[in-house]
Amino acid sequence: MLITKPAVFIVGDNYQIMTCVDRAELIWVKVGDKEYFDASNGVMRTGSLFHSVSVPKEVLDNAGGYTVYEREMIERKPYFSVTGEVTEQYFSFKPVLTKGEIRAYHIADAHNRIESPIKAAKAFGEIDFLILNGDLPDSSSSLKNIENVYILAGEITGGNIPVIFSRGNHDMRGICAENFADCTPTDNGKSYFTFSLGNIWGIVLDCAEDKPDSHEEYGFTVACHSFREAQTDFIKDIVSKKPYEADGIEKRVVIVHNPFTDKKKAPFDIEGEIYAEWSRLLKEYIKPDVMICGHKHICGVFPVGDILDYYGQPCTIVVGAKPEGEEFTGCGYVFSDDGIKVSFTRSTGETTEFINVE
Repeated sequence: MLITKPAVFIVGDNYQIMTCVDRAELIWVKVGDKEYFDASNGVMRTGSLFHSVSVPKEVLDNAGGYTVYEREMIERKPYFSVTGEVTEQYFSFKPVLTKGEIRAYHIADAHNRIESPIKAAKAFGEIDFLILNGDLPDSSSSLKNIENVYILAGEITGGNIPVIFSRGNHDMRGICAENFADCTPTDNGKSYFTFSLGNIWGIVLDCAEDKPDSHEEYGFTVACHSFREAQTDFIKDIVSKKPYEADGIEKRVVIVHNPFTDKKKAPFDIEGEIYAEWSRLLKEYIKPDVMICGHKHICGVFPVGDILDYYGQPCTIVVGAKPEGEEFTGCGYVFSDDGIKVSFTRSTGETTEFINVE
């Protein structure tokens, strides 16, 4: 059965309605009169406890709800597989509006914390979408750790609003790291992609690990340099197509776990040339309004020219995730005609005054 309520992730022009379960199951979703299946080339999947069903964004936005169907796979055989009864759950869905105030909440670096990030999000109040920005589990040492992504998303959104997901460096560590892309939203297996919600256009980037590929900590298990090079080509392709100039887009955001523009000490001082090129392309062409980050375990607003600006920071960076013992501080966003403002909220209920992002 579903471990928690579904997460409705936005990737490109589609929602990926994803769930995790505690047994082998067949999963499909109905939106309006049309059914969408978790299937591989026509074969419904039961070999994973993580399920993903892709639904066109426009279809779900217009429908305002969806039904998740489950059927237990008791014994999968070449002929006459044995399955259980079908159960169903309906979830209402609220798309992000194109006008008016839009509220979002950002969580990163939860590192296996569950209760305190949820409390911090609730301290901010009602939101229109959720940002989960990496390192939610402390590692991918088990599938149980990866379930934390779904527990956080399910408890905060109830399956009723969109979620944006970005991978962190700790997500790359452990026996299940190579399967992480199968358990989380991707664009055909790629953890970097674009999206739009309401009048907001965004690009999700993935810095991957934070030290050289050759670092002994990784034991020869990563190949991040070429992965980052591929993202340079991805950004250039976005620049050539200019989706961020589409009608109705009023805000542009970059979501990335690691704020890659700052100067770091060894062994974290990697990829200066690549990160400078990312910064240049973003600054010259995409012109984002804000870069949303975690990784540093601090909360703050850092304008261009501040301490994070070493590789040509393209816009103001907001670092909004601070784990402290069992407590947690995250960041709430308000997008409006007047600009963008943020408030840092703590799991103890404390909130800061709003800070304008300029």
